[in-house]
Amino acid sequence: MPPHATASRWRSLLLWAGPAACIAGIFIHELFAEWVPSRSTALLVIMLAALAFAGVLRRIAGLAWAHGLLVAWLLALLLFAGPLPVLATLACAATAIALGLWLLPGAGIAAACTVGLALGAGVLGWLLPLPIHGRWTYLAVIVVVLALRRRDVGSAIRQAWDGWRGAVAAAPRAAAAAVLVAGLASTGCWVPTVQYDDVGYHLLLPWMLQLDGRHALDPEVHAWALAPWTADVVQALPQVLAGMEARGAVNALWLALTATALWQLCAALGGDARQRWWTVALYASLPLTAVLAMGMQTEMQTTALLAWAAVLALRPPSVRTLWAACALLGALVATKLAAAGFAAILLPWLLWRQRAVLGLRNLAGGLVLIAGLGGSSYAYAAYVAGNPVLPLLNSVFGSPYFATQDFDDPRWHAGAGPDLAWQITFDTGRYLEAFAGGGGFVLVALAGAWLLALVAPRTRALAALALAMTVAPLLATQYLRYVQPALVLVLPALVLAASAAAPRSAHLLLVATCVANLLFQANGHWMLRTGIVKETVMAAGRDAPVWMEYAPERVLAMQVRARRAAEGGHGTVLSLAPSAPMAAEFGAAARTVGWYDPSLQAAAQRADHDASGGAWAELLRSEDVRDVLLRPSELPAVRQAGLLAAGARREAVAGAAEWWRLPPRDAVAAP
Repeated sequence: MPPHATASRWRSLLLWAGPAACIAGIFIHELFAEWVPSRSTALLVIMLAALAFAGVLRRIAGLAWAHGLLVAWLLALLLFAGPLPVLATLACAATAIALGLWLLPGAGIAAACTVGLALGAGVLGWLLPLPIHGRWTYLAVIVVVLALRRRDVGSAIRQAWDGWRGAVAAAPRAAAAAVLVAGLASTGCWVPTVQYDDVGYHLLLPWMLQLDGRHALDPEVHAWALAPWTADVVQALPQVLAGMEARGAVNALWLALTATALWQLCAALGGDARQRWWTVALYASLPLTAVLAMGMQTEMQTTALLAWAAVLALRPPSVRTLWAACALLGALVATKLAAAGFAAILLPWLLWRQRAVLGLRNLAGGLVLIAGLGGSSYAYAAYVAGNPVLPLLNSVFGSPYFATQDFDDPRWHAGAGPDLAWQITFDTGRYLEAFAGGGGFVLVALAGAWLLALVAPRTRALAALALAMTVAPLLATQYLRYVQPALVLVLPALVLAASAAAPRSAHLLLVATCVANLLFQANGHWMLRTGIVKETVMAAGRDAPVWMEYAPERVLAMQVRARRAAEGGHGTVLSLAPSAPMAAEFGAAARTVGWYDPSLQAAAQRADHDASGGAWAELLRSEDVRDVLLRPSELPAVRQAGLLAAGARREAVAGAAEWWRLPPRDAVAAP
């Protein structure tokens, strides 16, 4: 047998060893016992409905399947995310395109939008303490920017439409499959915001800007108040503009930007049209893609920024390309400390790829962009709290606003051994708040493809970078969500490596992996597993029924805000439910007795020692608490006694939650 034939055979064997191991793992770990058929059925019904709608458009208007499916998913987003948030997000995206085209002319709307968001959010990060954030301020900026750059934006949109049509025509079946799977992932964007970290933390900044017009920069109120905030700034822009939360629309935008980046990244590596679309489908099929679409965690944004930075790195060297990529790295730094680590790993490769234009002046300009766009939260945290990464590494910085210890979650230290990829795939609950298979099957099914990508010249660099970005965080904390951006970044390399090793059959492996991922999509989060998407569809765009089931405090919060607005918004709002500190939507007025609010948590624990409730009554008065959200099942007798002693009365009930009101502090103090 000729040497090249032997090498080809070994490559094929290595590739197919991955799916063989995956099938074995599914049976060894009895994953089908963890599978929820009803959730897969619901996903199938949604898929069939979208296909039926696209079929009607194909018959009536002659639209290609991919076009019809895109229309179906967009209409669904309008229904469930809301027309006003979608329009506000589109306005912000158009403005970002204008800003991006200013730095990188001719970039295309997706690249320009991502770069523009990095520029805009980076500048706004420095302006957060100023009382300038409001609908009319933002609208004025949008109008001015679009008026000045309307021709460039219009031309870019027309080019994007022509490019979209060409991409679909080049591989219509693969395009339809990718759009179909991407739409299934976007069902996470339909769901109202109800996740623990979102209603307890991530909503704080958007609601603070909407209610108060500024960010208070007060770590006394919230431990994460000064943490890297670019992801929440991007969420805040359309929310302030629309006057209502826009998370679903914003996440749909990030989903589209990431899909486009992966398509472009595969093209830059030499992939044909089918391979580009299969890369998109593989990304969309990952359970965590849908999970992240449901919430406000930073990895949704990180994935898009990282993928586009890699795309720009592969483009022909130019000063503007270098600076645009540095802007994206700056946005990564401003998104999360882990994302800053990704930026640090990617930066040397970017500089090497762009070395032809890497003079001292250009390098300095790029580094200034990274620091300027990425440094606002760190600078404010250092100035206000004495710890640039509060509440992290506080054993080093010793900020008085958090315990003098390193923030850590002991749940995510299962250990990082040579079988980590296997364990993450089949024992996912040890590495994520999920169930077996909830991380998808790429790590095992395409393990051989990853090894092949590491040795193939055209994919070697990307595969190695993604591997470094995956391994480095997992060595410190074995938490799957933190490495999701790196696992997405490597997908184009995996698709190309698989196609090179098995040109005639690689698509079967990719299809099977996508199907397996979709079957276990619900295992990525307990809310998906209990049917939150189905409940959202049944609610037909109304948030309250879903809130009532998953976060009843949000139903009460609407009533609290209405009462506070009528009375001038005096006093604070206290969440007394340890398991549901859902007060972030009250902005600067929000307080909790959980670890999010260390000072009040300590005061609450001291007050608990007075069984009469007197200390609690005094604490409530000293904090000027007017409204309290609680769950009776979690309310200790001493705290109930304190509420009654302070004159609190129950105002309303929503499921497991209750709203209590206290008289104004002056009224209590009067004789």
